[in-house]
Amino acid sequence: MKFAKTAKLSAGLFAVALLATACGGAGDSPAATPDATKPVKIGISQITKHPSLDQVREGFIKGLADAGYSGDKVALDIQNAQGDQATNASIMGKFAADKLDLVMAIATPTAQAAASAMQDTPIVFSAVTDAVAAKLVKSDAEPGGNVTGTSDKNPVKEQLELLKALRPEAKTVGIVYSSAEVNSEVQVKMAKEAGAELGLEIKEAAISSSTEVQQAAQSLNVDAFYVPTDNAVVSALEALLQVSYDKKIPVISADGESVERGATATYGINYEKLGEQTAAMAVKILKGEATPATMPVETLDDVELYLNVDAAAKVGITFPADMLDKAVNLKK
Repeated sequence: MKFAKTAKLSAGLFAVALLATACGGAGDSPAATPDATKPVKIGISQITKHPSLDQVREGFIKGLADAGYSGDKVALDIQNAQGDQATNASIMGKFAADKLDLVMAIATPTAQAAASAMQDTPIVFSAVTDAVAAKLVKSDAEPGGNVTGTSDKNPVKEQLELLKALRPEAKTVGIVYSSAEVNSEVQVKMAKEAGAELGLEIKEAAISSSTEVQQAAQSLNVDAFYVPTDNAVVSALEALLQVSYDKKIPVISADGESVERGATATYGINYEKLGEQTAAMAVKILKGEATPATMPVETLDDVELYLNVDAAAKVGITFPADMLDKAVNLKK
């Protein structure tokens, strides 16, 4: 057993020099290979700051470095919209004006803003649950435009089965989610479908901002919470966790980083690895070996068992020994 990986790379803001070289066109045509004598210009942006998105970013930078894109070989412009949609659009407008070689968009709202602002610049996304529903690609198999990337679609049924294993008497599960995030609506639908199979009723509380998380959680009379990879909710996770501790009900999260912060348990993907996988896709595009149009959306199939012993104790749960033995990420 080991603890989950934590950030290893510090993110800094590097100004992107505006160079005269035209960036490669994407769409249905092969992307032009960047001039090898000049640094590759890459813009990276995420919708807000929270551990999963931060790990994607750092995994992406690590993956680039592992492929040789570090030091004077690359100029990174790293941005964060801090949850503000106007800032999100402004960042993408800047990226478009800067004629970058590639843009990395983290989370669905960021990817949607990037796709709206740039129709020729290659865009790779990550931490997007359903790229088709978000209208980023025509299909996962054949994206068809200048956008492709990696999905963080979660094993929702397995996660709810984990809840049933920990609290068999649970009948209702509450989900607080942002009605503005397509990513979250998709996960709520998945939870309803899985819940129906497992005898769990899903109760919802929609919010418009992270400031409403605590009130929404308090409004739900349920036996457990499920926290999707909703950026507004995860960024204010502690507010929901306090409600769960007060009510003595477990929290199953969609991502492992939320377990480290105080959720009870999950089967989750490793977001740093997801970022590294996204970097591998970006490198192929930069080298002219593939185009977003024909590069399928990828997923990270391996999931890891995350358990938080202290958080479980706060809601009256003791993990069985065999479950503790299986945990890859154990928080005490």
